[in-house]
Amino acid sequence: MAKASSESAGILYVIATPIGNLADLSARAADVFASVDLVAAEDTRRGGRLMQHLGLDKQLVSLYEHNEDSQSARLLAELAAGRRIALISDAGTPLISDPGLKLVAAAKSAGVDVVSVPGPSAVTAALSVSGLATDRFVFEGFLPRRALQRRQRLAQLVTESRTIVFFEAVHRIEASLNDLAGIFGGQRQATVARELTKLHEQVVTATLSELTDRIGSELPLLGEFVVVVAGARAETAADDAEILRVYRLLISDDLPPARAVALCARICGRSRNEVYALTRA
Repeated sequence: MAKASSESAGILYVIATPIGNLADLSARAADVFASVDLVAAEDTRRGGRLMQHLGLDKQLVSLYEHNEDSQSARLLAELAAGRRIALISDAGTPLISDPGLKLVAAAKSAGVDVVSVPGPSAVTAALSVSGLATDRFVFEGFLPRRALQRRQRLAQLVTESRTIVFFEAVHRIEASLNDLAGIFGGQRQATVARELTKLHEQVVTATLSELTDRIGSELPLLGEFVVVVAGARAETAADDAEILRVYRLLISDDLPPARAVALCARICGRSRNEVYALTRA
């Protein structure tokens, strides 16, 4: 695609919007919304409510997972014609587990200016109040929906030394916490943040075992969840290497895998789930 000239090209603003409390919208974001020609929104209903809150009457264009290919082409044509477009997601910072990547990549490829208007993010909000290490972290987005794939992914992360941040849906939070406790170990520290910045915000830091006990009671199954998990200690990674060594020795003696897992768990003082997860990583 031919690159747009700097004189005629519009601007694509990637704007972070509140994750709950509308007062968190920055003054700069409000000014940019007032200046743009149209708003590309993951949900035009939510985007419309935000514009109404700001007292603005803006053209809204839907841009979500299933129409991003076709809509990106349309929006790129608008940018090439010199229009200024705001890209927003349902809440928080666009592209962080939200649509928009194809549009941003296409705009940059075409020579269009892409400008960040930073602000709220559930990732950094949860990290900042978790009490867990924030100097190094990894964002994993949403875990797989299916139990087997979810456990396989967690098994790959069990020795990750950085703090890990997940998003989770309300109907999967119990299962995910149970899998985390079973694979990472119930004593691993973690935080569950529910409804961040909203009226019923809750942030609970405890062991994974304690969190599995609290979810559904002290932590109601309502709203949106962010889970922050402490990274593995260096000695944990060394212990895991020893577990795998013992398991492989047992397998080399022609023990069936299930029997080898059970015996390895007894020898190493770990649960069968933890050993099994390590052997499947």
